[in-house]
Amino acid sequence: MKIEHIALYVNDLEGAKHFFVKYLGAKSNDGYHNHKTDFRSYFLTFDDGARLELMTKPELKDDEENLARTGYIHIAFRVGSKDRVDSLTAELKADGYTVLSGPRTTGDGYYESCVIGFEGNQIELTV
Repeated sequence: MKIEHIALYVNDLEGAKHFFVKYLGAKSNDGYHNHKTDFRSYFLTFDDGARLELMTKPELKDDEENLARTGYIHIAFRVGSKDRVDSLTAELKADGYTVLSGPRTTGDGYYESCVIGFEGNQIELTV
């Protein structure tokens, strides 16, 4: 079995798309707009075929953002090397994103960093 895609609601659809294209090499489709409901979305495709759907609609309500909660907590991206984890983490930090941890080797052997990306979403970068 393979996960077909993961979907995220966002407030700033264009900003979220830009984040994944700029930092993680995503390719975007031309987008979709339902004129009746004002729902909009993009499907982003990554080099290995994984897909992420970014969606927005006018009636979105933001809950309190808390990293210590149940449910989905982060999206992890394998970027290929320790050097790439290091350089991408540094680039995101220089661009104003908060680095939560790392780059480091975790107790279970992963080399990773965790960054608060667009709209408070946690992004993990790993080898």
